[in-house]
Amino acid sequence: MSTPAPERVAVVGAGMVGLACAWYLQEHGVDVTVVERDDVAAGSSWGNAGWLTPGIATPLPEPAVLRYGLRAVLSPGSPVYVPPTADPQLLRFLAGFARNCTMPRWRAAMDALVPLNAGALDAFARIEAGLPERTRPADPFLAAYRTSRERETLLQEIEHIRAAGQDVEFDLLDGDEARSQEPALAPGITAAIRLRGQRFLDPAPFVHALADDVVARGGTIVREQLVDDVTTAAEGVTVGRRTFDAVVLATGARLGTLARRFGVRRLVQAGRGYSFTVKVDQLPRGPVYFPAQRVACTPARGRLRVAGMMEFRPVDAAPDPRRIQALVDAASQLLDGADLEHREDEWVGARPCTVDGLPLVGRTADPRVFVAGGHGMWGIALGPVTGRLLAEQIATGSSPAALAPLDPLR
Repeated sequence: MSTPAPERVAVVGAGMVGLACAWYLQEHGVDVTVVERDDVAAGSSWGNAGWLTPGIATPLPEPAVLRYGLRAVLSPGSPVYVPPTADPQLLRFLAGFARNCTMPRWRAAMDALVPLNAGALDAFARIEAGLPERTRPADPFLAAYRTSRERETLLQEIEHIRAAGQDVEFDLLDGDEARSQEPALAPGITAAIRLRGQRFLDPAPFVHALADDVVARGGTIVREQLVDDVTTAAEGVTVGRRTFDAVVLATGARLGTLARRFGVRRLVQAGRGYSFTVKVDQLPRGPVYFPAQRVACTPARGRLRVAGMMEFRPVDAAPDPRRIQALVDAASQLLDGADLEHREDEWVGARPCTVDGLPLVGRTADPRVFVAGGHGMWGIALGPVTGRLLAEQIATGSSPAALAPLDPLR
């Protein structure tokens, strides 16, 4: 080790990723302080669909994205939306993202995700054992389609996932079989895939319970404190007005603001998603996914959360009501008995996306400064497993092999 094992570590960011890292650092006997600019789960953790689906956790840059075409991505009604812009950073991100939308690069990124996906549910099981909030079996988890031809895209992706060494168990269903599983599916649904072995949760209550557990185990959470600078000196790392042995930057789509000065050059772009909740005549028992429309539905506290969309905009840009309407228009053709006119909990959150679809997790150019972010759509699902791996690196000085392709300095 180049530095002594840290005894006191600050974690900047109180979403799933930061809190999971804090929890696993406590497993190594480390004293943790979590500092949050707003409140626990106030960012992309809050309105997330809450899927724990390592079976289909894949890199966001994929060849299918390029098939949208320029006209599609410039339309506010498109599942993937890029507003016209002259922002040089966004244009640089989009160019890098497009370069990674090839099958060879997708396969390389998928190879890196396989060990994370393999350990994802076990990392959750260790955390939730002492929590009042629990994950739930996704029984069933349905990917539903209007035509069997639409279904071929995910079937091909599953074959690529299996070729990378990750097992995916599934069944093929017709429309009637799918509706027998989930009557909320519209009559126009004629084909489906039922994935096995997946789970889901309600993100906000779970992340708040995790925060409470971190405090109960001796940690500290400081809310409503903006960290706009991190400095290092011989005596340690200064975060705010306090000095620690090390720090983890887990600030989601804002990761680059603090991490850049420590050698992290990879762009982290906000890929914003929208969601709302509605009443449904027959609430699904588990998640329902409409891949062709990129609409994700999850039961949450007696209602159905409808989530989706991907728009590349600044983190703090105002919500675009056209994106909510696009979700409503899509869901109206896919769901039966959903009261889409009386929506609650309308929300937009910024997923932290990287050009290659891989998280940034590990040590920076300063051995006392670490980052954990860039998980894209998979921050909830992969937060605990990357937190476990990063905590091991911080506490022991030995970097797990699974972190090598996630090197923040790559």
